[in-house]
Amino acid sequence: MLELTKESFETEVLKGEGYIFVDFWSQGCEPCKALMPEVHELAEKYGDKIKFCSMDTTKARRLAIKQKVLGLPTLTMYKDGEKADEITKDDATIENIESMIKKYYE
Repeated sequence: MLELTKESFETEVLKGEGYIFVDFWSQGCEPCKALMPEVHELAEKYGDKIKFCSMDTTKARRLAIKQKVLGLPTLTMYKDGEKADEITKDDATIENIESMIKKYYE
C-alpha cells in the first residue's frame, strides 16, 4: 500500500490512471485500525490491477474534506482521477470492501 501525503495525493490519485483504491483513516480511529490488516490483505490479493493507497487524514484534514470524507473509515475507489465508488463508516465491513473492489477488478 502506498502511503499518501497531501503533497502526493493529487499526483498519485487525481492525476492517476486506472483504478485507485484509497483508505482514508486516522490514528484516533479504532475501526480504521481494526480494518487495516484485512485491507492490506486485499491490496496483496487485488494489487495487480488496482493501485492501493492509504491516507492518514490527521495530516491532511483539508484534503479529506475537499474529497468529501466526512467520517472514518472511508474507503474510496477512483477511476482516472474521479471518484467512482465509496464505502463509509456504517458500511465499512471487509465483505463490503472486497465486494466493491471486485466490481472494478477486471
